[in-house]
Amino acid sequence: MTPLELSHAISAALAAAVSDGALALPVEDVPESVHVERPRQREHGDWATNVALQLAKKAGIAPRALAEDLAARLASTPGVAKVDVAGPGFLNITLDAAAAGSLARTIVEAGAAYGRGDAEAGRRINLEFVSANPTGPIHIGGVRWAAVGDSLARVLEAAGAEVTREYYFNDHGAQIDRFARSLLARAKGEAAPEDGYGGQYIEDIATAVIADAVAAGDPDPRTLPDDEAQEVFRARGVERMFGEIKESLHGFGVDFDVYFHEDELHESGAVDRAIERLRAAGHIFEADGATWLRTTTFGDDKDRVVIKSDGEAAYIAGDIAYYLDKRERGFDDAILMLGADHHGYVSRMMAVCAAFGDEPGRNLQILIGQLVNLVRDGEPVRMSKRAGTVVTLEDLVDAVGVDAARYSLARSSSDSTIDLDLGVLASATNENPVYYVQYAHARTANVARNAAEHGVRREDGFDPSLLTHETEAALLGMLTDFPRVVAQAAQLREPHRVARYAEALAGSYHKWYGECRVTPLGDAPVEDVHRTRLWLNDATRQVLANALGLLGVSAPERM
Repeated sequence: MTPLELSHAISAALAAAVSDGALALPVEDVPESVHVERPRQREHGDWATNVALQLAKKAGIAPRALAEDLAARLASTPGVAKVDVAGPGFLNITLDAAAAGSLARTIVEAGAAYGRGDAEAGRRINLEFVSANPTGPIHIGGVRWAAVGDSLARVLEAAGAEVTREYYFNDHGAQIDRFARSLLARAKGEAAPEDGYGGQYIEDIATAVIADAVAAGDPDPRTLPDDEAQEVFRARGVERMFGEIKESLHGFGVDFDVYFHEDELHESGAVDRAIERLRAAGHIFEADGATWLRTTTFGDDKDRVVIKSDGEAAYIAGDIAYYLDKRERGFDDAILMLGADHHGYVSRMMAVCAAFGDEPGRNLQILIGQLVNLVRDGEPVRMSKRAGTVVTLEDLVDAVGVDAARYSLARSSSDSTIDLDLGVLASATNENPVYYVQYAHARTANVARNAAEHGVRREDGFDPSLLTHETEAALLGMLTDFPRVVAQAAQLREPHRVARYAEALAGSYHKWYGECRVTPLGDAPVEDVHRTRLWLNDATRQVLANALGLLGVSAPERM
């Protein structure tokens, strides 16, 4: 019996109580589904619900009395072994072994669909993440967002949402000018500008720009006047740098549906249209020769300049237009993932959201990611030679591989600073969390291979009532919880919950593996208990693969 089936059984018991007059409640107030959860203490049963406490007051009945009535009705439900009433009216429900064990077959037959649901069904979500400036390789903070953002997209899709992964290409502004000047200086053998960029990659890009120009039949940009040369290095350099960024992300298993160029907002008139819409709503005013947005109306600490006194658009003007553009493209929710230095950005953008008549925290959601520190043997990792001052995506992948990098960055709450020990992540030990989970999956595959060699086949028998060992009950309980974990991870925008679940499931499986055999010892005959345990083994294999898939991590069959 799945949690959903139990939920429906409780709803049916409530409906029956209303129908026979035991519960004075309008039929429309009977919930179609009832929330059930795992009790904190295993001896209290398999599932618990507080539905009696929720409905008793409205029905004019004592919660415990309602709980006792529901307990009596549920006791005759197939698959329910017993129902206890605890405290003021909690229901603790214990399933019989067959009902609990039947989940193994359900999971195997559901395959990759197990764990998927409809908690976010009908929502179109724009998820913007990474969005690193095309002025250098992706640094470790951006790598964290690549892992977390792509995992969140997968989790939201598993919960039924339609997700568009979007990268905001910041190709408008001073940082691009500094990048172009840096390339030109390096090409001419000069020192980088004081506010420019350094690192080996600048020389690599500058050399490539020269080669590209000459190959295309254009003049060597070094022979051009500085203003013309700088424009060549701007256009070709940004294109080359962004091509490298895309390639790096693709190798990391992260691809985007939309690459949105900031320049489009200014060239298309979207900035002006957004400001005029806010003006029509009464939120724009003029002062000191500039155009302002009155964000203090919506909780910001000060009003914001959108058009400066010199007529140039302020930085926030592009952000205003970009948010409106997302909403006009039909997205219900715009989720924006930003680095640790953007806390001050949140209140002003939530004010922008409210100024457009939207709901802050719903139509616009901003997630802040904290810093990542790389260490090896307790010592900070040396900086990248290519980037000069930062650790890049390539540095991390070269050190530990894509799977370990993605998993380790996605397994912690994004609002917490994390220390990644490269020595641990590169090791084949249980201290390495991704190895621990992947090894569990590989072990399930090995058990299945051994079972086939010994003639243990699932199709020859399945008797879930035989899954009575305490480790089997614990493992089934973990498997049952997967759909809830996925739904909660989507609701809270916290994909790390899937990783932590996978580790707990791996631990439960390893314990079961040490206690229960799928293949008979010696010349002993194959029995139904072995076949049924193979179903449980394969169900665990499927859920581990599903969980790893949500994190963009492979599920190896041999290690």
